[in-house]
Amino acid sequence: MRTLLTTSAVALLLAAASPALAQKSITGGSGGSAAVGGTSASTVGTGGTSTSPTGSTGSSIAAGGSAAAVNGKTQTGVSTNKGNGPVLNSNARAQAHEGGTFSRSHTRTKVKAGEEVGSTTKTMSHVPGSKPTMSTTSTTAR
Repeated sequence: MRTLLTTSAVALLLAAASPALAQKSITGGSGGSAAVGGTSASTVGTGGTSTSPTGSTGSSIAAGGSAAAVNGKTQTGVSTNKGNGPVLNSNARAQAHEGGTFSRSHTRTKVKAGEEVGSTTKTMSHVPGSKPTMSTTSTTAR
């Protein structure tokens, strides 16, 4: 009986002394659009990673883009890939041209499993004869 009480007391002491692992989730993303003179372009990127109380991780990433022009040309492209180690990357681009007038958007997103989610969006629009309008939005979550 005494051995059982001592073993139980040691187990209870160790459980109280060691911190319990908590679930940790991280999400983030960015997006933006540009429009001028009958053209528009938009992109977005988002990602997330979660670590369970036992230390297992899971991650996700998504990206998209769209472009429109009244009488011009449009182009969109999205790629995602697994980088080195536990890293996911996405790249979304969209652009629309109408004569010399254009709108462009580009979003890059990176997810490091269990550590970080980062995303940057750059947009630009331009009408010939005027100064280009540019914008950058960036987020990092840890």
